[in-house]
Amino acid sequence: MLCTVIKTYCIIVSPKLDTMTQMDYKYSLLGPSLDDYRKRPLLLQVDNTPMNPFAVLEVNRDAQKRSNNQGCFCKIRVYGILFGLAVMFVIMASYVLNGDKKGLLLTPSPYHFSTMVNPGLFAFNLSSEKDYAHIRLVVKSIKSKVEFGSSRHNPELNALIKTDPHMFSVIPHKFLPGIKNPCWYEEYTGNRTSDPYRTNMYGRYSRRFRTVFQHLRSSFHKHLFYRNKKIYRMRCLPYFYIIGQPKCGTTDLYDRLRRHPDVKFTTFKEPHWWTRKRFGEASASTMWDNNAWVYFYDNTSEGEPPFLIQDFIHAVQPDARFIVMLRDPVERLYSDYLYFGIANKSAEDFQEKVSESLQLFEGCLMEYTMRSCVYNTTVNNAMPVRLQVGLYIVYLMDWLRVFNREQILVLRLEDHASNRKYTMHKVFDFLGLGPLTKEIESEITESPASNTRRPADKNLGPMMAITKEILRDFYTPFNAKLAKVLQNDSFLWENP
Repeated sequence: MLCTVIKTYCIIVSPKLDTMTQMDYKYSLLGPSLDDYRKRPLLLQVDNTPMNPFAVLEVNRDAQKRSNNQGCFCKIRVYGILFGLAVMFVIMASYVLNGDKKGLLLTPSPYHFSTMVNPGLFAFNLSSEKDYAHIRLVVKSIKSKVEFGSSRHNPELNALIKTDPHMFSVIPHKFLPGIKNPCWYEEYTGNRTSDPYRTNMYGRYSRRFRTVFQHLRSSFHKHLFYRNKKIYRMRCLPYFYIIGQPKCGTTDLYDRLRRHPDVKFTTFKEPHWWTRKRFGEASASTMWDNNAWVYFYDNTSEGEPPFLIQDFIHAVQPDARFIVMLRDPVERLYSDYLYFGIANKSAEDFQEKVSESLQLFEGCLMEYTMRSCVYNTTVNNAMPVRLQVGLYIVYLMDWLRVFNREQILVLRLEDHASNRKYTMHKVFDFLGLGPLTKEIESEITESPASNTRRPADKNLGPMMAITKEILRDFYTPFNAKLAKVLQNDSFLWENP
């Protein structure tokens, strides 16, 4: 049987960069110097004056002396207190719901730079000839700095163990024979009658997963193994992973693949354990999301993460298999925007966010290498649309430095959408799954597509032609390298 493991989700809270009216305050992230960034709490900026969100609880006596209107000052103080409490509430809520064991991450990344201080300056109208010319120059500047060489060496096993000793202490070096998945028996020392999920934050607080955890509770003790007066439970790692990318059809692939009688998936499709909680599986973040690295590993490798997700997976599962589903990165970005955007979505708003993101990425390239900027946590958090997720080749090359090409199956959403039977058979062959009856095969290949665009988002129409032109120009060198590595020109997406 093939299966995947549960992973949980941890959020690093970061204030969203917004452009307000001239009468409002402008808040943005500020980055301290490299030497003392870990000593300072998260800072915000009000106009041009830095402000500590917790400092609003203190009385500024000098300002009070200068004020002639005590009532006004009291109001400001009350609003300040409310703002500070709101920030604290958001951070604490994230901390509680995700069961983070490493503490609250209040220190920002050390890789801030001046171009990120005032996002309001990035507002552009591509229909303006001047602004259009400027963005074209930005893209040209980015393309001139594109290079795919890397001096990175795979870390030694001892270095990985030192980084995460607990993980390596609970996962054995040898697994049970005769099972495709890496499985082992682990002694269970818990109370036989107590709730085994009593410390799981999802199980305690999430209404969404209440039914799921009730099922897990009722079946948990039935699967325990008794031997020599001891109790054991079987633990397994995934045989394969669906690792990416988001908005590229991974949900549809997951829903079809789970219908195969030889496949058993985890309780949750995207537990994000490797990327966000270990610091399934079908988490579309596994391939690209290393954003937590800077908070745990510091700047020990010239702005690039010293350890990547695939390093740890390879250390415990060198024979694992991976499925990657990709899509025209231009369309992927727009779909991503429509899916995650909350309010005021429009083709014009998308255009502005693309312009801002391109300028932030170019600003990073002024100081760091392209690979550093792709993995730069601050840039990733600051960009209003996730440009970096579509730079598939950067992530794929890092995975290919760790795993063999035969262990990674790369598919295109466009091919899957036009011929699901063909792509599903490629997946079945890649995983070595058994034959299917005609009825089950028909059920798998002919069922309606999953997680398609919502009707409200469809009504917004396509992106603006000028936005598509800019994005296609931006992604061209990355697609060219991807097609060359995979020896398949369809990954150029020249005729979408």
